[in-house]
Order: sequence, then structure tokens, then C-alpha cells
Amino acid sequence: MRRRAGPAGEAQTETKEEFVKVKRRDLERLTTEVMQLRDFLPKILNGDILGTFQKLDAIESNMEKKEEEIEQLKMDCEHFRARLETAQADCMREKKEKLDLRQQLNEAKQQLLQQAEYCTEMGAAVCTLLWGVSSNEEAVKTILEGSKAVKFFTITAQTMESFVKSLSEDMKQQDLDSNENQFVLALAGIVTNVAALACGREFLVSSSRELLDTMMHLLGDMKPGLCAKFKVLMLMSLYNVSINLKGLKYISESPGFIPLLWWLLNDPDTEVCLHALRLLQSVILEPEVLAKSASEMRDTLPFQRIIALSKSRNADLQALAKELLEDLKIFDYEA
Repeated sequence: MRRRAGPAGEAQTETKEEFVKVKRRDLERLTTEVMQLRDFLPKILNGDILGTFQKLDAIESNMEKKEEEIEQLKMDCEHFRARLETAQADCMREKKEKLDLRQQLNEAKQQLLQQAEYCTEMGAAVCTLLWGVSSNEEAVKTILEGSKAVKFFTITAQTMESFVKSLSEDMKQQDLDSNENQFVLALAGIVTNVAALACGREFLVSSSRELLDTMMHLLGDMKPGLCAKFKVLMLMSLYNVSINLKGLKYISESPGFIPLLWWLLNDPDTEVCLHALRLLQSVILEPEVLAKSASEMRDTLPFQRIIALSKSRNADLQALAKELLEDLKIFDYEA
């Protein structure tokens, strides 16, 4: 194509057509092939190619769904990641709170232990002083006339029981200087001094039978050779109470009293055996009480053990055991 100026100065376009020389035979062959393609192409497209396009569409649809699913999974993943981060933050906060609470608990335990030690030390000091004061008859009367006397002996029973429960199973030797030991010894000493007076015996039998029951129970619970001084003080208390006829009846009629005496007579401590024999003698020397216990005593009395005690190196124990053997002749037993 070329351009030239016209009469009016406007550009005019001259088109030059181009031609290609083709042999007639080639043109006819090309025309035939074109006609054949026109006939066969729709069949090919309607078959394999259209099927392929349909499969491609299905694959594209599946890909779109998969992409949507992947996108949803990404969103879910982000959601769970956010929840995980929140849970981790909560977990760390809870761990810190637990650590703080554990520290507070340890501090509270330490404070409680210090308070318990202080209370035990104070109780041991006060009761030791009261033990000494209780040897005065007027002081005992004043104590028993107070409004807290019954409560005091109830707490005494509970403290004694708690002390015995705290003793280790394999405990071989008692720490006589510990505040706990001094505390219960002082309490037992106070009871012994109170029971040494007629008014005290009457008070214990009438208003503090729980204490008497507790002492007999504890004497049966403690192993031979353990807490000998504590046992002796409780036996002295029971012996003093037995001077009161009502007290002797209550003690001797308590379940397991006779077996308890036999148990105590096998203790390796001579003082424990001595006071167990004194308590037994109280029963034997009171006809009314003996009548109720005679049958059980005759069948279970450990004569051989009493004979062995009558040969003890301890003069007091030996003398009391011999005296008791004389008293036991009422059972037609010859030593």
C-alpha cells in the first residue's frame, strides 16, 4: 500500500493486491482436504475433545472447591492458632497463680507450724506451772469451782489422745525433753493431783468420765516400754479415782479393764507394773467390786507373772506383789 497527494491535498490510498500462483491440481487437493476437515472436525470435537473439555471443567471445579477448602482450612488453622495462643497464655497465667498459691500455702504451713510450736511450748510451760499449783488443795478447789473445769478436762483427754496417735510405730525412745512430752506429762500430773483429793475424785467420776475412758483406752494402745512416765501418771490417776467407791465401780466395770491390767503387768518398766498392781489391789480389797469381777479374774489372772514380779529386784514392786499374792488366796490359789 502506498500514499500520494490528490487534487485537494487529501491523502489517497492505493491498494495493490498480491497473488500466489498455485497449480490447479494442488488447489483441488487442498479444496478436497478442507471439505474433508469440515466433515470430520465436528465429529472429532463432539467426541474426544468435548469429553476432554468436560473433564477439564470438572477438574477446574474440583480445584476451585479444593482451593475453597484450603482457604477454609487456613482460616480454621488461624482460628485454632489463636485459640492455642490464648490457651497457652491462660496456662502460663494459671501456672503462675498455682506457684503463687503454693508459695502462700508453704508460708501458711510454716506459720501454722510456728504457731503450733508456740502453743505447745506455751501449753507445756503453763501446765507445768499448774501441775505444781495443783498440789495445793485450795488451788484445786478453786479450779474445780471455775466454769471452765469440765472443758479443761475434756481438752486434756483430747490432747492426750492426739499425742498418743502422733507417736511413731517404730518409736524406740521417747524424747523426754520435747515440749509435746512435757505438755502431756503436765496434764497427766494435774489429773493425778486433782484425783488425790476427795473433791477431785468426785468431780472426775461425776463430770469427766470421758477423761477416765480416754486414759484406760490409751494405756491399752501404747506398746510395752513406751512412754513409761506417762503411763505411770495415768495409772496413778486411776488409782486415786479408785479410792472413791463410785470411781472404783466405774473403772472396774469398764469393758476390757481386767485384760488391760494383764497387759500392763507385762510392761518391762517396773513403775508401770507397780501401779498396775496397786490398781488391781484396789479391786481385790473391795468386796462389792470383787464379787462382780471374781469370775473373770479367776479364769484369766496371770499368777505366774505376779509370782515373777514378787521376785523383782525392785523392793517396792517385790513387796506389793507378795502382798497381792496373799490377797489372791481367796481364789484358792497357792503361790
